[in-house]
Amino acid sequence: MTITEVKGCGHQKGHVEHYRGSEYVVNLLPKIKVETVVNDEELAKATEAIVEVARTGEIGDGKIFIYDIADVVQVRTGEKGPKVI
Repeated sequence: MTITEVKGCGHQKGHVEHYRGSEYVVNLLPKIKVETVVNDEELAKATEAIVEVARTGEIGDGKIFIYDIADVVQVRTGEKGPKVI
């Protein structure tokens, strides 16, 4: 799992701030990006857990993108495949 502090925009469209008498629009809002790789058998449970803890019911709760991983290689040992996950 990797968690990264990022900036992005979506339906929120940013907000207006004032700095030293000047007004400016902040289009990129702070967000958290969570990346994880799970086996197919654990996908539904992992997705459900993320939704359960991340949902506030407000705009900006985020999205979960699910896609296939072609392969995985453990750099240290050279092992390949699902057993490496």
